[in-house]
Amino acid sequence: MENHSIHYQNIKVNGLNIFYRESGDATKPTLLLLHGYPTSSHMFRNLIPILSKDYHIIAPDLPGFGFSDAPDHNKFKYTFDNLAKTMQDFIDHLKMNRFTVYIFDYGAPVGLRLAMNNPEKITGIISQNGNAYKEGLSNEWDAIQRYWNEPTQENRMALKDFVSKEATWFQYHQGVSDTSLIAPESYTLDQQFLDRDGNIDIQLDLVKDYKTNIALYPKFHEYFRKYQPKTLLVWGNKDPYFLPQGAEAYKKDLPKAKLTFYNTGHFALETNVTEIAAEILEFMHKLPN
Repeated sequence: MENHSIHYQNIKVNGLNIFYRESGDATKPTLLLLHGYPTSSHMFRNLIPILSKDYHIIAPDLPGFGFSDAPDHNKFKYTFDNLAKTMQDFIDHLKMNRFTVYIFDYGAPVGLRLAMNNPEKITGIISQNGNAYKEGLSNEWDAIQRYWNEPTQENRMALKDFVSKEATWFQYHQGVSDTSLIAPESYTLDQQFLDRDGNIDIQLDLVKDYKTNIALYPKFHEYFRKYQPKTLLVWGNKDPYFLPQGAEAYKKDLPKAKLTFYNTGHFALETNVTEIAAEILEFMHKLPN
């Protein structure tokens, strides 16, 4: 009988300890799962056992999140370029030469940078509420956009509640019709990491830098048009941050992308993991190795 246990690993890259979950047979096609804010690879805890029966799964925690190192924001540059550089070192270190990438929330700008820089490695893209179009940004971004336009200390401190337990609870519950499906350990664990000393500055640095992702959207679209990566879009249609229009916009550049909406919020895996996993398995089955 094959062993589908999840292994909890650590690796030193870019001077940092990066924690990751690994499962499945390493000789099978690889799927790289990239989490978003404010979570970690823990968000994939229910998905990994389903996918690892047929595929090799790698799910890292980004720097500043989960069980990976979170150096002080004065010692490590918390930008999306630097997160992507760390993930580039990570895939190089693990000799990941061909893989499908699953992008969600912050994992989208990180994963799409990887895809642009390594087009030959990418077998497919799965975007679960991983935005890449301006149409996807809701008015929840208004205060953040003010900070981008005027990066004053006052506008920065106006965002400090972004990391509060109320904001984390909102991210998990908003738009969910049956909130009894939301495991309390999910947002509780996220909050424990958010409440670490110095973490508010890490997160506000990343919020400030998020504008670089929007500046890169045209480059992402160019990559889509040029390489036409096989793409699956699985989207919670009640996401308070990334609107359904953001999912539909992918089809402008990737007309063959498959799009499925789920009647749920931002963290769609909390409520719809079984259906999303079935979509992924069907999608992966059709991909080149």
